[in-house]
Amino acid sequence: MKQLIRQRIEDSIAVKKALLTDEELLASVMRMTEALTAVIASGGRVLLCGNGGSASDALHIAGELVGRFQKERSAWSAIVLNADVAAMTSIANDYGYDSVFSRQVAAHIRGGDLFVGFSTSGNSENVCAAARAARELGGLTAAFTGNRGGRLGAMVDFCVAAPSDVTARIQECHILIGHIICELVEECLSG
Repeated sequence: MKQLIRQRIEDSIAVKKALLTDEELLASVMRMTEALTAVIASGGRVLLCGNGGSASDALHIAGELVGRFQKERSAWSAIVLNADVAAMTSIANDYGYDSVFSRQVAAHIRGGDLFVGFSTSGNSENVCAAARAARELGGLTAAFTGNRGGRLGAMVDFCVAAPSDVTARIQECHILIGHIICELVEECLSG
């Protein structure tokens, strides 16, 4: 048991060390931070979503935006599309599960808002459909994915693709990077 515990900690450290040397990923984090800062500064909204553990990651990062991360500040608007059970189940019932997020994007997004999709594979059809809808309706689009970004990574303005194909390691990176982005945005908007 101890060996497995040690191995998983080593695995997590190895993936996070790979983040340090991935210049493309670091540039993506900076671009996503700049976009999020601009959206918030202009009074825009952030729409987030994901499935399963990625749904929890969307909730987590939205909590940091609406509440606060480390600094006292005003609340920022973030809507988590996977949090509205009534909307999701009615949309799934009437249109199919692939539409549960895109239909909500159509209802909520305004030009200049930012859509953020979480998908470890980058291929979750409902998250991809939401990104397409956001782009068509004038929103900026971003994604947190794994390894090479998948279809979602190829269709968004900003993609942070964790350098792993193991779901748990990808999600650990998403929370780390999400926290870094929240800290940077607070720093940018506090001065």
